[in-house]
Amino acid sequence: MGRGSRPGVAVPDAPPSGDAPASREALPRAFGKYTLLRELASGGMAKVYLALQRAVAGFEKLVVLKRILPELARDPNFVEMLLAEARTAATLNHPNVVQTFDVGENEGTYFIAMEYINGEDVRSIVRAMKNKSVTEFPLEHTLTIINGMCAGLAYAHEKRGLDGTPLDIVHRDVSPQNVIVTFSGDVKIVDFGIAKSTAAVAAEKTTAGQLKGKVPYMSPEQARGEELDHRSDIFALGIMLFELTTGRRLFKAKSDYETLRLICDRDYPRPSQVKPDYPLALEAVVMRALEKDVTKRYQSARDMQAEIEAFIREEKIAASTVSLSTWMNYLFEEKIAAQKTVLQDVKQLADVIATQQVDAGADWMKETSFTIGAATITGTDLTGFHELKKRQTRMFVGLGLAVAVLGGGGAFVAMKAKKVQATVVEPPPLEPEVKRGKLTVTSEPDHAYVRIAGELQGQTPLSAEKLPIDMELEVKISKEGFEDAFEKVTLTAEKLDQTVVVKLMRGTASLVFSLEPKEAFVVLDEKSTAAPEGGWLKGAKMVELSAGEHKVVFSAPGYAPEVVKWKAAKGEAKTVEIKLRKSVPSSAKPGESASPTLTSPGGRGTVNVNSKGGYCASTMVNGKNVGPTPVAGVSVSAGPVSVVCKTADGKTAMGGGTVKDGETARITVSIH
Repeated sequence: MGRGSRPGVAVPDAPPSGDAPASREALPRAFGKYTLLRELASGGMAKVYLALQRAVAGFEKLVVLKRILPELARDPNFVEMLLAEARTAATLNHPNVVQTFDVGENEGTYFIAMEYINGEDVRSIVRAMKNKSVTEFPLEHTLTIINGMCAGLAYAHEKRGLDGTPLDIVHRDVSPQNVIVTFSGDVKIVDFGIAKSTAAVAAEKTTAGQLKGKVPYMSPEQARGEELDHRSDIFALGIMLFELTTGRRLFKAKSDYETLRLICDRDYPRPSQVKPDYPLALEAVVMRALEKDVTKRYQSARDMQAEIEAFIREEKIAASTVSLSTWMNYLFEEKIAAQKTVLQDVKQLADVIATQQVDAGADWMKETSFTIGAATITGTDLTGFHELKKRQTRMFVGLGLAVAVLGGGGAFVAMKAKKVQATVVEPPPLEPEVKRGKLTVTSEPDHAYVRIAGELQGQTPLSAEKLPIDMELEVKISKEGFEDAFEKVTLTAEKLDQTVVVKLMRGTASLVFSLEPKEAFVVLDEKSTAAPEGGWLKGAKMVELSAGEHKVVFSAPGYAPEVVKWKAAKGEAKTVEIKLRKSVPSSAKPGESASPTLTSPGGRGTVNVNSKGGYCASTMVNGKNVGPTPVAGVSVSAGPVSVVCKTADGKTAMGGGTVKDGETARITVSIH
């Protein structure tokens, strides 16, 4: 498939105007067994359409159809290249790879029919995040996307022909534009248009030194114009993983030449140099994928996928297609609603073609087709949608009430509505409506956090809608000072609306400590002692703690901090004695103290603040607003530091730590 023909991705359309250009094709119209609904893109090789395929028994399917330009269809060398390309793509049948359905000839030209994908590419997702003031790509969604890419590429790389011979397919253009995330949370690699099997590469005659693919996502061997294998795609995967997890471009210079030099000649930065708190295990995955020496790189996408999945398990990251779908629908809520309306409007005209079978109606259709053509149907570009809404009333009056079919001639004749009693047949829905369920969650006490399938939904009382049916959903209800409650719910077509009611039990674990000095600052699980509802710190005792892992930091000006970690069992009472040690001034000679120290009051250090589970729209460090996370290089007085995080939807989370004179402390705030 050629450049600019990615299925399911919007292509900028011409701005709406009162009259259609003379060269614009009248759409919708029949094209063999397909109905061309909307032109999506036009390039030097082909035109790309959204099309409807109909068959017996009411079968309907949306596809993306690429129609080769007639002048190229007369070139036998080009046709052979096209058919070889289509044969390669048609062999691929995997959930994470766009599918090719059909190849044929009609009206003197060739066409390829491909899977229609209702979603957005990764580049468009990043743009939508900016519109929603989301500054950091959530780690769980990044890992879901990269995992899906690994699975799709591994399948393509390992694909064999019918005779068992490896096809050695290499995509050669893995980049954010060629990865689509559907609104149901699926990940699709598209545009295998420059993917080649070994046989195709051997037969291909290209200009020496010609580069194929996007320069910032090329491997060193691709940038040098050398022979490629599947490990070049793995390098591109590493670039995308680096960029999505750090928020920074890896290879971007003033020109393509300088970018190629960065790829081939320079040392690459480690993710932790961009984000100091970057997980070391994930950094190891990134740097192995980015090895310049292909023999040191991952030898298969499946190996890379296995290590990412191990990282997800070990770090207990809530990565899932369900949560990715929820996030996509949040980012593109307005565009999804607009797409559905526009697509239904276009299909209604296609239904007229199918039911009326009037050849002479083409002239009338030309007069109204540009009204439909003013809106892009898929992806991010919905230019002209509002113009369509202004004009659709007039259009459908003309279509439904002011049009009659005369016997014999079969011509459309406009008549006044008051003189004609016409029957308007409502078209069938575009796709069968997918049933979704609703779950209501209440708790005692309320204001407990609710997670469904690992995705934070809000606080009780809560109603979560548009949930999948016939799937077991784990519901977690949690609140500070209470034991976590878990419920498993399966919504069905018979029980679409269900309710979960829980009574949270107070935590039963406690920590008793003797503390010296008594004025020490105490932080429990990255939260200060000023906990809600009066707090859990009573004298020298922490009560009503939930079972599970806890971390307590004791610190005081002029003393070295001490950390206590323990995994509390239900009903456990732990006792500790804390006697903080005086810190040694920074002028102390080497060897005078082997323990970590905190200098006396008056020194200064810096703080880097990051967040997990979301991002802080505003971050208060010792009472000073330093902006959204991540934040680096905040100057503070040496000693205890408090951090208060406020999210975009009004949630508050707290954290804290200590800073040594002349050093940098990293504080991570957990958002629940």
